[in-house]
Amino acid sequence: MRKITKIAVLFMGLTLFSCSTEEQYTNENNENSNLERPSGNPITKNWEFNDLNEWQDASQNSAANYYLESGNLKMFTNPNTWERTKIKTTSTYGAGIYTWRVYAPEMGVGDMSSIGAFLYKDDTHELDFEIGYGSQSIRQSLNAQADDLVVYMTSQANPSISVQKTIKRNQWYNLSIELSLTSGNKYFANWKINGTSVASGQLNYGTKAKFKIFCSMENLTFIGDHIPQNQNYALFDSVTYMGF
Repeated sequence: MRKITKIAVLFMGLTLFSCSTEEQYTNENNENSNLERPSGNPITKNWEFNDLNEWQDASQNSAANYYLESGNLKMFTNPNTWERTKIKTTSTYGAGIYTWRVYAPEMGVGDMSSIGAFLYKDDTHELDFEIGYGSQSIRQSLNAQADDLVVYMTSQANPSISVQKTIKRNQWYNLSIELSLTSGNKYFANWKINGTSVASGQLNYGTKAKFKIFCSMENLTFIGDHIPQNQNYALFDSVTYMGF
């Protein structure tokens, strides 16, 4: 396994979840005039996956199905299983910009398999990107093309938010979650893909909630039509955190 020095990509900018018909989120072009940036000495972290220092296994229903290859973290799940391959940071983080550089490959048609880049404190304090083939009904509602995957931007609770978009398979993406603080000392979340805002929302909690950062490849029922029939994988090139 060889080490490669890469240019760190710094961008501003799972569990099953419930999709509410009363989701509270703002359009991606909205501005929030009450956002504040805390003062002090911000923390910056950059993990290039030359090693797994400061990360630990968090897999469920599976072995540690991941390894380092050519400077990337490769994660996979096997067919006909409900494997949930995950790693998480050993430390927690708060307000700031979190960015995952992720390769989304071709995924099995209809497979219930998801690439995850997310923040987790507990089941009611979780913010996600989830990428998968998607169910037929969701694909139809998004007018997805044959070479499209479906990406979910979600807050699991406080409040529940679920926004779906399509992205092209076989491409690298910079997925960012920006957690700013409002004047009420609550988080305002902004999800970005390649620097473009795709979802945002005011959260009901603030700095008392600190998150561990996750990378995952999981077989999950919400994102397809059948148990996976293929081995699906993802590549993570880097993860960065820029504190405010």
